[in-house]
Amino acid sequence: MMLKVTVAYDGYNYAGWQKQDNALGIQEVIEKCLTRIHKQPIEIVSSGRTDAKVHAKGQVFHFQPVVYMPPANVQNALNTLLPDDIRIIKVEEVDDDFHARFSAKSKRYDFICTYDCDNPFIYRYAQKLFSRLDVEKMKEACQYLVGEHDFTSFCSSKIDPRKPRVKNVFRIDIIESEKEVRFIFEGNGFLRYQVRMMTGTLIAVGRNQITPYDVKKMLDAKDKNACRYNAQPHGLYLMEVKYD
Repeated sequence: MMLKVTVAYDGYNYAGWQKQDNALGIQEVIEKCLTRIHKQPIEIVSSGRTDAKVHAKGQVFHFQPVVYMPPANVQNALNTLLPDDIRIIKVEEVDDDFHARFSAKSKRYDFICTYDCDNPFIYRYAQKLFSRLDVEKMKEACQYLVGEHDFTSFCSSKIDPRKPRVKNVFRIDIIESEKEVRFIFEGNGFLRYQVRMMTGTLIAVGRNQITPYDVKKMLDAKDKNACRYNAQPHGLYLMEVKYD
């Protein structure tokens, strides 16, 4: 039997999703709780990593339990043991060939910026903006990033050079309200830092630091040094992972 688990977390106090030798990752916290429940080591596999301070409302992982428990009981047991900033949203039984990463068809990330810069309760969850952005110019720039492209210019230099840089971005929406600007990205997958670098570049457009066409030139360069913009991690949220 395989269990598919949807988890939400506040990533601000963690070094990211992945287990690490010298820092605390969310994966490690969940695995320790599952190990207590099953009384033997349990490993989980996620849809992908999130970096330090990045949040999630719809991260997905799978694992094979060694002791049968109804999904609702697994959810309750985990939420009893987990800290309050990590919450299990749903547990489902799935086919044994389900894989949280390789079975995924698309992901949605939201990036939140705030104009509410004096709010002491927002700094962990949104990037501050001290002047209003030109949203129409940012929307114009989005057209160059939507579609299937080589995103070498918008990813971490630490990615294995053998890993493909081609991704398909299905949509980018920008929604502005009085106090917030929300960027919505959906695609078949994203490279490390890709969403943050695209967001940082769009913000630069909104500040009139670069033009929308400059975004196209960065993308076409397929050069890691072409883009120097990277939005802050605590504004980023993994919202949803979709499967068939």
